[in-house]
Amino acid sequence: MFTSFVDGIFCCFTGKSTNVVIPIESSEPTDGFEFVEVKPGRVLRVRHIIPDRPVVEEPGTGEGGTVSCKRKISVYRNGQLLIENVNEATHPELVRYQNGDGTVDTDVSNCEAPTAGQAAEPTPGSAATGQASDTKPSPQQVQRRRRKPKRSIVIDCERKITCCKGTHPDVALFFIHGVGGSLDIWGSQLDYFSQLGYEVIAPDLAGHGASSAPQIPAAYTFYALAEDVRIIFKQYAKRRNILVGHSYGVSFCTFLAHEYPEQVHKVVMINGGGPTALEPSLCSVFNLPTCVLNFLSPCLTWSFLMAGFAHQGTREKKLLKENNAFNVSSFVLRSMMSGQYWPEGDEVYHAEITVPVLLVHGMYDKFVPVQEDQRMAELTRYWCAQTYHKLFTPIIDDGSHMVMMECPDVVNTLLHKFFLWQPATAS
Repeated sequence: MFTSFVDGIFCCFTGKSTNVVIPIESSEPTDGFEFVEVKPGRVLRVRHIIPDRPVVEEPGTGEGGTVSCKRKISVYRNGQLLIENVNEATHPELVRYQNGDGTVDTDVSNCEAPTAGQAAEPTPGSAATGQASDTKPSPQQVQRRRRKPKRSIVIDCERKITCCKGTHPDVALFFIHGVGGSLDIWGSQLDYFSQLGYEVIAPDLAGHGASSAPQIPAAYTFYALAEDVRIIFKQYAKRRNILVGHSYGVSFCTFLAHEYPEQVHKVVMINGGGPTALEPSLCSVFNLPTCVLNFLSPCLTWSFLMAGFAHQGTREKKLLKENNAFNVSSFVLRSMMSGQYWPEGDEVYHAEITVPVLLVHGMYDKFVPVQEDQRMAELTRYWCAQTYHKLFTPIIDDGSHMVMMECPDVVNTLLHKFFLWQPATAS
């Protein structure tokens, strides 16, 4: 506590934080660590492991199945969303997507009448008697049916989803951490999957871990960090790439999946939150001056331990310290939180993603409520097979926000099962 007080005084007089992160000087690229200069003076540490594959198995041409994605996304003036799944049936399936406290009013004027072989949906009044209801719609209901959306987007594509094994040389796994963390939080996953033969790539975001830490707030906006992640992705990407993101890192995975749908094969979102546009909070402790945050750093670390882990024992404290789960300078922390501005990443942006998504959530996560991940599941699941989502929307009972550190075996098993998943037939 005394050290934090001295650092805060130093920060107030000099305007600089004492715990500035700089790249680790290393002349030997051992243990799979590399340093990539994404921009002049902006260097990111990347752990890149290419395992020895004694037997390389080429992916077969007949593997996998083709999944059709046909849907219409309508946005109404009140911000509500409607997704219509257009399949091979006579008329599309209307899906109500709940946004906030209200449910969108479905625009049923475009729906076709049921054919002779199809029975009309019974009303509550006719369910028991078997007779059709003669209740006439009110003028208000008729007017609702004619309501036109402010914006409509039609998605029509087919994707071939294949099994991604560690022995396939065209598969690469990318792991993206969130605010305050580092690539060290993925230690269990990087070791596990590299031993299975997967090529793994995990960068430190700017100001985190051993990456350089520019002393300007503009270096930590979403767009600046997303450009860094894009450069790393383009440098290490293979033909089939799987993105694994945690917390804020999920937003960068979503960005890459939206921008490079042909190269991104699957996406894993761990405690990433709902499909909403990013906007920094005006009333937040992270808006305090850097010197004050530096003085409060022990309290922030303690709060992260209480909210980020399901248990607060010796093991969790060791994981927090040794894996750099929350070890970042006050200046970087403040800049990262105030730079989370991404208005394009709204519900429509997420609904346009056409890659398979695995959602993993820790039951005791106090940063991301389970309702937010449920909203994400509702939005991203419509084009996938129903059996797929029964298998891959898990909630881990013993985990919290740092679930991949708390329950590494469970998370690794879920991820590996998802990597190997493929549709049995075309759907």
